[in-house]
Amino acid sequence: MNLQNLNNPNNHLNFSGGPGALPESVLNATQAAIMNVPEVGLSLLGISHRSDWLRNVLDETEDNLRNLLSIPKNYHVLFLQGGSSLQFSMIPMNFLRGNRKIAEYIVSGYWSIKSVPEARKEGQMQVVWDGRDSGYKRLPNPEELVLSSEAAYLHYISNETVEGLQFSYLPSISNVPIICDMSSDFLSQPIPIEPYALIYAHAQKNLGPAGVTVVLIRDDLVERIPPDLHTMLDYRTHIKSKSIYNTPPVFALYVIMLVTRWLRKDIGGLAAMAEINQLKAATLYKVIDSSEFYRSHAVRENRSLMNVAFRLADPELEPLFLTTAEENGFYGLDGHRSIGGLRASLYNAVTQSGVEALAAFMLDFQQRYG
Repeated sequence: MNLQNLNNPNNHLNFSGGPGALPESVLNATQAAIMNVPEVGLSLLGISHRSDWLRNVLDETEDNLRNLLSIPKNYHVLFLQGGSSLQFSMIPMNFLRGNRKIAEYIVSGYWSIKSVPEARKEGQMQVVWDGRDSGYKRLPNPEELVLSSEAAYLHYISNETVEGLQFSYLPSISNVPIICDMSSDFLSQPIPIEPYALIYAHAQKNLGPAGVTVVLIRDDLVERIPPDLHTMLDYRTHIKSKSIYNTPPVFALYVIMLVTRWLRKDIGGLAAMAEINQLKAATLYKVIDSSEFYRSHAVRENRSLMNVAFRLADPELEPLFLTTAEENGFYGLDGHRSIGGLRASLYNAVTQSGVEALAAFMLDFQQRYG
């Protein structure tokens, strides 16, 4: 087939693992707001972080999140900075420091590996499962997890962006706080909030541009925080100040408000978003599974709906694949530097038509070089 050349910048498609694609309507609204926010009369980049306007932005964003996820009243919604990398430190500082109990961690890929050293600096922790022997190509089966009912907390990552692995079940044990990094699949589907003591997700995937990390934290976990933590690293500081203890990233917060508004009003909620995401992933995995030319990194039962990590049977063709893809308007398809290969990230704002165009390109490339 003859592919339509996408060299028109308006047709470029973003499949990057981050920064992820944003909805077209959000981009248009943001572009206008950079020049002038109508209800303020100033550029978005010049509005005070202490203004009533920003307080309203934060309040609407929280309301949107509570509506989309049915967040109970006994959870605080925080908008923090520092990404998930800072949460890797804040979590053990707040819930492991001075605690005689052992924190348990599931290590399922690149990002969960990075969470382990930070916990070890604060107290006792143990890795209850590590996917290293499989090359991080699979996740644990529930029966493989031997969890302690006396643990300080259990930490895991719901979706490994690099390896393209996504949990389809909740690893948990009675009376143990469950803490989850949902950075790359947050807001992609409905999730039950009540089983979790803390959920965190940084932006530049499904939320918006980098600069904001959303934290949902349950009241009973807040009560376990020890005294005398550094002020900025204490969740109670941000609860008390309603996420404006220090200068917040106004631009990123505004975009997240627009994204959550888009999910509520344009998409119709997370159940509808999940259906869209399932169709996109099925479209791309069908191409990968149709021959031996493409090979999925993750085992079939643990494949991510958000990040499709794959290789070519002949790795020497991968640089040509990437070059040809960019020539045709498909960007961000290179795999993470830690494992190489290829990756297509199908975050919420990536459209079904865009995925179908990528699938057509992949089939055409296969015909040419297979």
